[in-house]
Amino acid sequence: MARLNYVFTSESVSEGHPDKVCDRISDAVLDAFLTEDPHARVACETFATTDRVVIGGEVRGPGEVIRRVEDIARDCVRDIGYEQQGFHWANMKVDNYLHAQSADIAQGVDAAGNKDEGAGDQGIMFGYAVDETPELMPAPILYAHAILRRLAEARKSGAEPRLGPDAKSQLSIRYEGGKPVEATSIVLSTQHLDASLSSADVRGIVEPHIRAVLPEGWVTAATEWHVNPTGKFVIGGPDGDAGLTGRKIIVDTYGGAAPHGGGAFSGKDPTKVDRSAAYAARYLAKNVVAAGLARRCTLQLSYAIGVAKPLSIYVDTHGTGAVPEEAIEAAVAKVMDLTPRGIRTHLGLNRPIYQRTAAYGHFGRAPDAEGGFSWEKTDLAEALKAAV
Repeated sequence: MARLNYVFTSESVSEGHPDKVCDRISDAVLDAFLTEDPHARVACETFATTDRVVIGGEVRGPGEVIRRVEDIARDCVRDIGYEQQGFHWANMKVDNYLHAQSADIAQGVDAAGNKDEGAGDQGIMFGYAVDETPELMPAPILYAHAILRRLAEARKSGAEPRLGPDAKSQLSIRYEGGKPVEATSIVLSTQHLDASLSSADVRGIVEPHIRAVLPEGWVTAATEWHVNPTGKFVIGGPDGDAGLTGRKIIVDTYGGAAPHGGGAFSGKDPTKVDRSAAYAARYLAKNVVAAGLARRCTLQLSYAIGVAKPLSIYVDTHGTGAVPEEAIEAAVAKVMDLTPRGIRTHLGLNRPIYQRTAAYGHFGRAPDAEGGFSWEKTDLAEALKAAV
């Protein structure tokens, strides 16, 4: 039987975190290719350290984009806000090692004759949804993201000019009767540009924003606060710690509240099921919960490289299901084509919509007019109910 009373913790990192700088650049390169060619193939990795960004990987698309990669990287770093000694968008060195996609991989993935387009790799992907928040996301990761997004907006608007781009948050939430009711601890480490600020000074800056984000009543007299617990945090970003694409996969998904298949998202075009099938799994799990078929749903898909159809579909409703899990598995396969091509078509993924996903989570975000976060729609709920 599932526990109903417990404390669960999730963390998030800001867009200025070294790994997120790299995710942003990789996704910006991907968007540039998809803008020119919706069927471009991209697997772009980025490494960042003191005043240096190194970009590599394999691509198939317009060569003109490769020549613009340095400018793309600088634009990303400038928008994030790095103009510090040791990491400055105008002064950093950018090395570009992108090269053509392997012909061996292409022959297994491309459609040919009667063969449908296959998955870009083997792997397992998980989707998750739970009814504890309106976004059908776990509360700890949802609000850990919201805190950092709020602080970034305040920094960029000029409302909080003493804050720097690099930050991390961590929330411990107490559950009662299976529902989140209280923040037992709040951890925030944020870069600050004024070296004279103490931890207490920084708390004075960030606390009103944190209280504004969290639901009323969650912050109590018993809530523990740890703001910049090590003291001064002036040197941030890739100058303080090296960054790499794809190192924040739990931050990107469910904050540890659900399984993760292991594959990273950023820098990968949607033929890569590490990304597109994880989006499809979230879409299906969310629609299962939105349809009232369960209050909590974990959904797994699996694929083999070069093979179009998923090898398996698995659903776990954690004892909250209104119908048998086998019925949901059958309904999922009926209402959505889960081949790589089917996923991309259904969710409209061959568009430059990925740079916006690079920070503050890929899930729990509102679908936008340009097609971003289409996997957050609940437009499949009625079809699932009818299929069950």
